[in-house]
Amino acid sequence: MTMTTNTTVSNRALAIKPSSTLAITARVRALKAEGRDIIGFGAGEPDFGTPDRVRDAAIDAIRAGMTRYVPVPGTPEAREAVAAKLQNDNDIACTPDQIVISNGGKFSLYLAMQAMLDPGDEVVMATPAWVSYKPMVELAGGTFVEIPTTADSGFLATPQQYADAITPRTRAVILNSPSNPCGTMYDPDAIRGICDAIAPHDRVMLISDEIYERLVYAGRTHLSPASLPSMRDRTITINGLSKAFAATGWRVGYTCAPQPIAKAMARLQSQMTSSVTSFTLPALVTALTECSDDIERMRTAFEARATLMESLVSAWPGVTCPPPMGAFYVFPDISAAFGRTSPGGASITDAGTFAEGLLEETGVAVVPGDDFLGCGPNHVRLSFALDEAAIEAGCGRIAAWLEGLH
Repeated sequence: MTMTTNTTVSNRALAIKPSSTLAITARVRALKAEGRDIIGFGAGEPDFGTPDRVRDAAIDAIRAGMTRYVPVPGTPEAREAVAAKLQNDNDIACTPDQIVISNGGKFSLYLAMQAMLDPGDEVVMATPAWVSYKPMVELAGGTFVEIPTTADSGFLATPQQYADAITPRTRAVILNSPSNPCGTMYDPDAIRGICDAIAPHDRVMLISDEIYERLVYAGRTHLSPASLPSMRDRTITINGLSKAFAATGWRVGYTCAPQPIAKAMARLQSQMTSSVTSFTLPALVTALTECSDDIERMRTAFEARATLMESLVSAWPGVTCPPPMGAFYVFPDISAAFGRTSPGGASITDAGTFAEGLLEETGVAVVPGDDFLGCGPNHVRLSFALDEAAIEAGCGRIAAWLEGLH
């Protein structure tokens, strides 16, 4: 007798595209394993090691037997450390019962969407934006509403643009400053203006993704919206260890939210993942309380790389790019290459064929901008989370390749 199996997957799963940034990272890893000379500007991942004190705290916790279940939103000590960090560093008045620690900043964002959104709710965000925001909104039944921006504005939307995008169906506005993929950021006055645009709309919450808050350059200042009195009870602040602490693989993120939303996120998490890995929680406490010098060392290195990237990319023929202000990305407009042919004979018609031709012919990996929305299809993203020698070598290969287009 022949056995049949129904392997049909859900419409939900079929509708969601895989992450293009993770796909590029995986391809670079595979090409390097084949022995190819690849310079990867794709990964949004610091090339530094996690600070020794953070690693040691996790190892000590394992040796002390911290290998069992812990409370779903995190241990009291860890939640207190997060609340203290937000109070002291960000001027956010909060308490530990507003904190939920989750499996990475990405899952923190996903939980926030699941806790807030009902079918038909709209979420407003300036684009280009990180590839996962829109799928997260859609997985929660919401509708992602773009405010398209351009390089001329530094990929920053005005308070009036936010005000114009809000409708009776709007449930949330997302801010990511400094930005992935653009590397630009809102100054404090702009943040205040955006919050003023949101404030009259009682139903609208602000989700502030601050994962890059420590990585800002040229004396710029990060302002947390939740520090403003009008937004204290209207803001969900997301952060984690991944970027500033070079701990992407640890999967430790945290949320500070009004208590009803924090409780809802914890309920959802209890049915999804339970707590984060227990022995990472003492490491989180150590990171937030003892590692300011490690963060500054990495930030200083990234700032030097930002200056280097700006000088190199600005010399590429036909390419325009706002200077990086924070995070570790640049998002150059490469549309002048469209309609031309690469030195190896590839037809360059869009960001995807640009990135493919560049990788195959020079061994340099960049991320096509299509999935970042907005004007993204005219751009590619480069991460400068690699050493200066690699930056110079990779940018040199790109410059020579661009010179050879015809």
